[in-house]
Amino acid sequence: MKDIVHETMYILRSDLAEEQVDQAIAKYKNLLQDAGAKEIEIQHRGKRRLAYEIKRQREGVYVQMNYRANGPEIAILERAMRLSEEVIRYLTIKQEIPKVPAKAAEA
Repeated sequence: MKDIVHETMYILRSDLAEEQVDQAIAKYKNLLQDAGAKEIEIQHRGKRRLAYEIKRQREGVYVQMNYRANGPEIAILERAMRLSEEVIRYLTIKQEIPKVPAKAAEA
C-alpha cells in the first residue's frame, strides 16, 4: 500500500512549561515512528492567541507535523491526542500532491 502525505496540526495548552511542550512533541513524533510513519517533519509554531476559547484556554501552542503514513498510523496518533489532557484541539488532513502532466514531465 502506498503511503499518503498527511499534515496534522495540533494545539497544546498554553500553561505547559517549555520542557513539557518538548516532551509532548517528542511523544507524538515517536508514536508515529513506532507505528510506521515516514519522513516526519515537525514545525513548532509557538504560542498564539486562539480565535475563540477552547476548554477554558485563550492561548495555545501550535505544532504542525507533516509525514507519510496510512490510515492505521493516523488512528493511533489521533486516539492518543483525544485521550490527552495536554492537547486541546487537533486536525489531520491529506495533502494533495499536484499531478504533473506527462508532456510537462518530459520537457
